[in-house]
Amino acid sequence: MEKRILIPEQRNYAQALSQALEIARVKLSISDIRELCRRSGAEYSETAIEKVAAIAYAGKEYHVALPDADVVCVESGEKLLPRERLLVLHYLLTAKGMPLARRSITLKEIPDGLSYFPTFTKRALKPLIDNFGKEPGRIIEAAGKLGGRKSEYGDASATIDVFPYVPLTFVLWRGDDEFQAAASVLFDASITDCLSVEDIIVLSEIMAWKLVRGLEQRR
Repeated sequence: MEKRILIPEQRNYAQALSQALEIARVKLSISDIRELCRRSGAEYSETAIEKVAAIAYAGKEYHVALPDADVVCVESGEKLLPRERLLVLHYLLTAKGMPLARRSITLKEIPDGLSYFPTFTKRALKPLIDNFGKEPGRIIEAAGKLGGRKSEYGDASATIDVFPYVPLTFVLWRGDDEFQAAASVLFDASITDCLSVEDIIVLSEIMAWKLVRGLEQRR
C-alpha cells in the first residue's frame, strides 16, 4: 500500500510538498474525473480547454481545474495554499462515495491513529485548548464562520462539514482550578473512506487554526 507523505514531518518541506502535489495532479489527470466527482460529492463541468470539479471545503466552494489541478475559491478567486490544495486533491482521489456511518470515533480508533496521537495532540488539540479552554462556547461562533453548527458534546462543541463526506466535530471541556481544559476532535467512522490517517491529522490541524483565526477576527 502506498504511504502518503505527512507533510509537516518532512525536513525538506517545500520539496516534499511540491512532489506530493505533482503526484496528486498526475493521478487526477489520468483518472475518470466524472467518477471522482460522483464519489466525492463534487459537481463536474467542462469547457473546451479544461475539466472542473466544484467542491465544498470549509464552508466555501472551490473549483479544481484540470489539467493544472489548481484549487481556486469561487467567491474570492484566490488559490488555496499548497498544503490545503493537497488535501483537496487527496480527498477527490480517495473518497469512495460511501454514506456517512453516523457514528463518531476519535483518532485513536482509526487504524494507525494511536501512534500519531502525540503529534495530533500538539498540532490539533493544543491550539483549541489554549484559545477556547477558558470560554468553550466561543468555538460555536468561530465554527459558524466556516459553515459549522452547534453540537451536543462536552461543555461546548461544533461540527463543520469540511468536505461533503467529512464532518469534523470539535469538542471543548472548560478548565478550572481543579481540572485542566481539554479538547477532542470527533470523526465520522467512515472518514478512512475519504482520507488517509496522515491527511486526517493535517486537516484537523488546519481546521483548528481556522477556528482560532475566526476567534481572533472577533476581537
